[in-house]
Amino acid sequence: MPSFEQHCEESLQLFGEPFEQVHRWLDEFAFRPPYGLKHRKLRHHLAGIMEVRKLWGDNAAAAARQHIISDLKMEGWTEDQPFPRDEREYVAMGLF
Repeated sequence: MPSFEQHCEESLQLFGEPFEQVHRWLDEFAFRPPYGLKHRKLRHHLAGIMEVRKLWGDNAAAAARQHIISDLKMEGWTEDQPFPRDEREYVAMGLF
């Protein structure tokens, strides 16, 4: 799993700012029981990106999408597979 710092550095390179608030929000439940790595089902999907867009705008949503893609790839997901739309679909895809 990319670290917080790695996500911020990737955002800085791709979007010109680190978007710390986005990465913290996406991974808010990462170290809280009972979630751990299973926290991704909560916000690592299209519905999570839409929430980021409401909170911080389009550029932040692009950074959120990249964060999610980076994490999904660590789980074996490839870009030719469907992007999860919500928590239900994320779980159904076996991604957590």
